[in-house]
Amino acid sequence: MFVFILRRVLETIPVLLCVAAMTFFMCRLAPGGPFDDDKQVTAEVREQLNKQFNLDKPLYVQFYQYLVNLPKLQSFKYPNRTVGDIIKQKFPVSFKLGFFAITIALGIGVLFGVIASLKPNSFIDYIPSSLAMIGICLPTFVMGPLLMLVFSHDVLRIEDLLIKLNLDGPKYPLPATGWGGFDGDAWFSRDMILPSLTLGLFYAAYISRLTRGGMLDILTQDYIRTAKAKGASGLRVIFKHAMRGGLLPVISFMGPAVAGLIAGSFVIETIFNIPGLGKDFVQSAFNRDYTLVLGVVMFYATLIVLLNLVVDILQVTLNPKLKFDS
Repeated sequence: MFVFILRRVLETIPVLLCVAAMTFFMCRLAPGGPFDDDKQVTAEVREQLNKQFNLDKPLYVQFYQYLVNLPKLQSFKYPNRTVGDIIKQKFPVSFKLGFFAITIALGIGVLFGVIASLKPNSFIDYIPSSLAMIGICLPTFVMGPLLMLVFSHDVLRIEDLLIKLNLDGPKYPLPATGWGGFDGDAWFSRDMILPSLTLGLFYAAYISRLTRGGMLDILTQDYIRTAKAKGASGLRVIFKHAMRGGLLPVISFMGPAVAGLIAGSFVIETIFNIPGLGKDFVQSAFNRDYTLVLGVVMFYATLIVLLNLVVDILQVTLNPKLKFDS
């Protein structure tokens, strides 16, 4: 295992360098600059700002300085804060959103997939499969406003519409925007329900389909028939024998799913006005804040690489046919 992990870590170094280079030069090739929106800045002041942030140096020199000192570099739009400080402050909010979303996705997806696999091509199979297909067809930027309209009274004055239609709205309407009062101190609050559901339901649909397919393949194996012939109960067969192999497609999907959750959180944080790292990343792209853009991209790229490594280790652990050296 040590050789496997070491090899994977060494392989990720050129990948991260390519990501850093592509991000840096794409930002610099985009039209505009970090100080173009400052209408009151004179040419002399702009020159001093470019010198202060090393923008007057050749691109390869800037790229090297960014790689070496990236966490300590100051943000162009927040000159009193470093990139590391911004990530440290805002990432816990994004982490909570991703944690609750992946918990919802795994809980609902695995449950629906297992239920659908027990009676294939039956009514029990059609309902979860249909719900999963609906979840796949609805992207997060559509699911979010729909959940707002159904479960929140803060959007489009929907309570007036419900009164006109003689309908009762939700007994306890959920907030449409916010995140724990914007302080981030509470581990869980009602503000977190709608954003987590929006992000989690989309991936729950994929996990449900993968779980169903994996379980259907495992339930036809000889060792499952042997376990049933020995008198093992249905729950024991499912949870002890079948799910270990049936969830392998889900484990393989978790790497891309986490990457999708990170990208999806950018949209969700904007829709629900969540003060997370994704919202700052979107704003920094509009502001041409080169240091913050590169810092967030490299932080998430490193995180995704580490998560993919964990997924590979789990695959080998759950599947004895795989080896660390293969």
